[in-house]
Amino acid sequence: MNRRDFLKTSSAFAGLSILPASVWSESPNSRLQIAQVGVWNRGQGNLESLLRLPNIEMVGLCDVDSTFLGNASELAPGAKTFSDYREMFDKLDSDIDAVLVATPDHMHSSVALAAMERGKHVYCEKPLAHNVVENRRLREVSEEKNLVTQLGIQVASSIGQRMTVEYIRSGLIGKVSEVHVWSGKKWGRDEGRLPLGENPIPDTLDWNLWLGVADERRFLNGYYHPGQWRKLLDFGTGTLGDMGVHIFDTPYRALKLTDPLSAKATCRVANNFAHPESNRVEYVFGSTKYTAKRLKWTWYDGDYAPPEIPGFDLPENYTMPNQGCVYIGEKGNLMMPHMSGPRTYPQELIRSIPKPELDPIDHHGEWVDACLGNGKTRSPFTYGGPLTETLQLGVVASKYPEKTLKWNAKTMKITNQRKANQYISRDYRVF
Repeated sequence: MNRRDFLKTSSAFAGLSILPASVWSESPNSRLQIAQVGVWNRGQGNLESLLRLPNIEMVGLCDVDSTFLGNASELAPGAKTFSDYREMFDKLDSDIDAVLVATPDHMHSSVALAAMERGKHVYCEKPLAHNVVENRRLREVSEEKNLVTQLGIQVASSIGQRMTVEYIRSGLIGKVSEVHVWSGKKWGRDEGRLPLGENPIPDTLDWNLWLGVADERRFLNGYYHPGQWRKLLDFGTGTLGDMGVHIFDTPYRALKLTDPLSAKATCRVANNFAHPESNRVEYVFGSTKYTAKRLKWTWYDGDYAPPEIPGFDLPENYTMPNQGCVYIGEKGNLMMPHMSGPRTYPQELIRSIPKPELDPIDHHGEWVDACLGNGKTRSPFTYGGPLTETLQLGVVASKYPEKTLKWNAKTMKITNQRKANQYISRDYRVF
């Protein structure tokens, strides 16, 4: 059995710890050969996280900006470099075991699908994809091909987030009737239109490849590359679609939620090119073992980020964090500031049960180990797909302020505002 056949076979046992890590590290097949698409910003962070691991080898790096590609090449000098991911996959196919995707959101699905169709395991930065249909397809293909996948929500592996999951599922605050989730960021644009004119395309940038599946348009400094694209409809998913992945994750996971029944947004009127700077989105979920009969879930961003939440009283001299979530339960409430640990109100509630004993987890290392047949990932596309679908239903709702969108997850259709279904997928440009 050759290396490629070995790794394909081992993925069938990704949920089992067949051998201890020490045995795998001594195996001739113990180094996972990885190619990465997108190497700037979060891409650089992902690359550095991979390079710290002893059981990987970077064989390929791809970016549409030659400056960023050169910087990444200095970190991983043994990797071959490309500007077009399709060329990299063609030329290095037999050398690649797994692919990490860290492009702007609009290219996540195209790159990840191309990798998975070749039988590669995939780690994809959040959000998993750009729209509902893409999320569903990535989930389905990962299951059909039995591939090891991981969504880049690193905080899901942190002790604080995992501890919160343990507390909620233990019944510490009883069944949860409301969840409030927020971020003070304003990843949108409220001006009426893009400015007229255009700017020269930087010599280091392949603009056609950067646009990828999105429609052609003129280049404007400060609107697309290298940043700000998260604010625009065709490329990013706004604060809700981006930061929401991190902050939704813990309550969504703890309560074992699946698909929402509806979503309604409060925001400015759609301007057809950018996400609103401020949103409030109200979801309704059906019941689970950990919730009341109906769960009300409210997201806030920008100016809607709450200075206070009805039914939730902070002690004196405490203020609401800029990002976080609050659970309203039968026995008490729990707050988890983003990137922090849980706090219960009344405060003595959290001291009434033993503190969970949890070991540190490396989010990237977990994926690499699972690709090599040792263990499984905590945020595979089977989990990340439904989570991101939920977020992006709220993104669609922001195009129809104050209208409740009723969602049928089985048919992937909005059943009452039918025109809104045009936004659950997109047409792809051939590039």
